[in-house]
Amino acid sequence: MTAVVNPPENLASQPASELEQPYVYRRTELVEPDWRRFPGWADVTEAEWRDAQWQRVKCVRNIRQLRAVMGDLLEDRFYADLEADQKQMATMSMLITPQILNTMAPNAPTTPKEFTDAFLADPVRRYMLPVKSDRDPDWPSHPYAQRDSLHEAEMWVVEGLTHRYPTKVLAELVSTCPQYCGHCTRMDLVGNSTPLIDKHKLQLKPADRQDQMIDYLRRTPGVRDVVVSGGDVANVPWHQLESFLMRLLDVETVRDIRLATKALAGLPQHWLQPKVVEGLERVARTAARRGVNLAIHTHINHVQSVTPLVAEAARTALEVGVRDVRNQGVLMRGVNATAEALLDLCFALQGEANILPYYFYMCDMIPNSEHWRLAVWEAQELQHAIMGYLPGYATPRIICDVPYVGKRWVHQLADYDRKRGISYWTKNYRTALERNDLDALTRRYEYYDPISTLPAEGKQWWAEHSAK
Repeated sequence: MTAVVNPPENLASQPASELEQPYVYRRTELVEPDWRRFPGWADVTEAEWRDAQWQRVKCVRNIRQLRAVMGDLLEDRFYADLEADQKQMATMSMLITPQILNTMAPNAPTTPKEFTDAFLADPVRRYMLPVKSDRDPDWPSHPYAQRDSLHEAEMWVVEGLTHRYPTKVLAELVSTCPQYCGHCTRMDLVGNSTPLIDKHKLQLKPADRQDQMIDYLRRTPGVRDVVVSGGDVANVPWHQLESFLMRLLDVETVRDIRLATKALAGLPQHWLQPKVVEGLERVARTAARRGVNLAIHTHINHVQSVTPLVAEAARTALEVGVRDVRNQGVLMRGVNATAEALLDLCFALQGEANILPYYFYMCDMIPNSEHWRLAVWEAQELQHAIMGYLPGYATPRIICDVPYVGKRWVHQLADYDRKRGISYWTKNYRTALERNDLDALTRRYEYYDPISTLPAEGKQWWAEHSAK
């Protein structure tokens, strides 16, 4: 017989909202930070701010332009730190929309020392505008870091079309974005070259590349899901993007189309342009008639970036017939690697902006990313910590994208050497690279924790067994 335990009277009568909890939810309405606090934008009108072309023209591309916006708010020590990173460490060139820059240090004092301190500590700044002092001084790169850490280009079936999963493909239509994130997983292809990285280039003309993609999908009926990405689809001229999407919708076996765009957060003005809204409605209606699920996947890493304009862009997409707007963030130390930061972001996305929290990826093993990356055990602890607060359908999964394996929930590892920070994973499908590999489904694939997270014994092992 099972005993029934009654709670003490003083607890039974206590409202649940008054119980002490690790995280306390408080609804917070979204706010657009005042861009006029920056001296260079003191006279910018709301009409200019909402204009997509103004946003693109006024992007910050170099230190000189950043100084012009900031006036005397930032001290020279910041610019020296930034310049050192740009020359020695950066894998992405500088390109920041006013919309993104405006979400950095939104409530900082406007005295130079205090503002500079707040700007250096700001979570959005830390991944959009990295400085050299951010980087890990001992192990800036893991010994197994790679430019194309997920080997996507190895799996191209035609230029720009990665067939990694049995039923899904990734279509890279363009190699540019409206803004460049410092941690970009496609840093080998996307954006301008930096002093450290000479970028690869797409060789085919866009029309020829798209023709080859459509032809492959027509010849490959096992593919039902197409992620249309880049770069960012917001950098594809709308008439070209709409034409490609309509051609995708003509492929009978394609049942899911996802548009990947960080611009929903970094340049929501783009997705609010009448020509884009009207075109998106035409695509969405066509998709609905043909029973195809059309979704937008965006990339927001911190609650500061969820503003009323972002919510308006997401709501507009839903109103014209897009089935879902979902967020795929990246888990990064110093940005969102606490339960409070993740939950604050998820509640803002879900509750205020109609954006579904979907995935948080562990930051990929690209060069100079060790200061951002978390160990698998840290990601597991975060997944545990955020459970039970959000609706189940809006509770994001934390994902480890294992090279040659693919996306795996962080608890799906087969084995884990915590001392050396090596986790082992298995897979349940073959890529074209493993067509004749009899051991592909039984092999264990390795993934590596940041060396800075290891015990002294593990750090010593790596120091002895690898060349930095």
